Amino acid sequence: MKPQSSTVVPDTQSQPSSPPKPKISWWRLGIPLALQTLLILVVPARDAYTMAYGTRVVLQTAPIDPYDVMRGYYQTLRYDISQLETLKSLPGGDRVFADYRWGDSYDFYVVLEPPEPLPSQPTSPSPSQPPRPWVPVRVSEERPETLSGEQIALRGQYRRDRITYGLETYYMPEHRREEINATIRQIQQEAPEAFVVEVKIDDGARAVPVSLWIRDRSYQF
Repeated sequence: MKPQSSTVVPDTQSQPSSPPKPKISWWRLGIPLALQTLLILVVPARDAYTMAYGTRVVLQTAPIDPYDVMRGYYQTLRYDISQLETLKSLPGGDRVFADYRWGDSYDFYVVLEPPEPLPSQPTSPSPSQPPRPWVPVRVSEERPETLSGEQIALRGQYRRDRITYGLETYYMPEHRREEINATIRQIQQEAPEAFVVEVKIDDGARAVPVSLWIRDRSYQF
């Protein structure tokens, strides 16, 4: 008689089972992607709102170095109100910037008002006359609740000893780059103050640039 073969049954209970693979929830991928998409859409929409409904204001630029007017395809702009000493000389300026320490960062507001009209220099632009710059009248830590007449508030940022308004870069149209460069060099030597920038400021004190004036020539942003 042949001996009966015994069948060995593996003990599955004694063998450790591999943990199940974690499932990635859809919201872990969907929410960050949705936020990024929303941010991409909100910024142009906000600029479009400011461009459509904002108040047109003219800012005086600070003198530009005639030998350093080009940095690739863009020009870095500074304004009279980009200078700390100018802001400190305005009412409220000493209080806003009194306790600043290097490395601090905070927002502030500059109140602007249109210039007094002159018969020979109208405030609105014309083919032969650029618009006249608005006048800064005071500085505030908080956005002013009440403004008189045609005054408007512009929000600025003080970051590491640098004052900005989000209006500091003008990108040169490639087909007009040489023309603009030559015009800047010529006019800069004759009248450094002949540069103004038109912007639009919305009811939230945020601004977008509209055009750069070089004496009587206007270049769109």
